[in-house]
Amino acid sequence: QVRLVESGGDLVQPGGSLRLSCAASGTIVRIHTMAWYRQAPGKQRELVAQIFSSGFSNYTDSVKGRFTISRDNAKRMVYLQMNSLKPEDTARYYCNADRIEYYRGNLPVSAYNSWGQGTQVTVFS
Repeated sequence: QVRLVESGGDLVQPGGSLRLSCAASGTIVRIHTMAWYRQAPGKQRELVAQIFSSGFSNYTDSVKGRFTISRDNAKRMVYLQMNSLKPEDTARYYCNADRIEYYRGNLPVSAYNSWGQGTQVTVFS
């Protein structure tokens, strides 16, 4: 089995910064595209940023220039550095991996569309 666990969410004032982390665990061989999504109360979950195994990344327009996604393949980690936070960034942030190749015993398998439990970011004035 594989598991994604987010951390780093907190209460912060507007203009502040946070760094979210997502750790993948299991007998992992490779993680393909990783992403951060967020969901505010009463709203649909939206893609914030994604990073491909090549390192190429893209962002939703509202966070461009403020957020930076990065990954450490050796540590099976993905990060989201969030600067200049705004109240509208308040949401629960979720880590996602589109495909994780891993071993179940001696059998190579893949897990598709894996999600963590989320971490809460609240920006208050």
